[in-house]
Amino acid sequence: MQRDLAIGSKIMVIGCSGSGKSTLARKLAKQLKIIDIDLDSLYWQANWTPSEPDKFRSEVNHAIKSSPSWVIHGGYHQVKDLTWGNADTVIFLDYSRAVVMWRVIKRSIARAINKEVLWNGNTETMVKNFLSKDSIILWAWNSYAIRKSQFNQFIADPKYKHIKLLQFKRSADLERFLADFLP
Repeated sequence: MQRDLAIGSKIMVIGCSGSGKSTLARKLAKQLKIIDIDLDSLYWQANWTPSEPDKFRSEVNHAIKSSPSWVIHGGYHQVKDLTWGNADTVIFLDYSRAVVMWRVIKRSIARAINKEVLWNGNTETMVKNFLSKDSIILWAWNSYAIRKSQFNQFIADPKYKHIKLLQFKRSADLERFLADFLP
């Protein structure tokens, strides 16, 4: 399976929030020695302020054009033409709601307890994660079915038929795939 991903690849990792996109992208970038483009880091400015649309598109375009190979992760539809339009491989972490919710809750608690600094100085708090209408946990729950449907529509879109799709419905299947080329 190692031949499915190689140096020179342009890989898009997709999945619902909590599916493990960023973790996988970092592993792939390190193993393949390609750049890791985290769309969250380009989108979220200080104090959880979204980037201006034109600025976000410009930064995504610049990141994609700055290297002949990359792995990009995040599900921002406003730049789909740039991300999907330039990818040669899509890895879809198509896990169950139970799996992604367990992961997003566990991650959110760890980030809040450890005061982990995310993009542009942002941090998650227990209050924001559990008691806010802007909770990532609530967002992950509410957006799960919509996101899966959108991803499946993108995959079926004839304009992206040139993209190689690697779809994983279980973590164990992804781990077996990764075992072929991760030390």
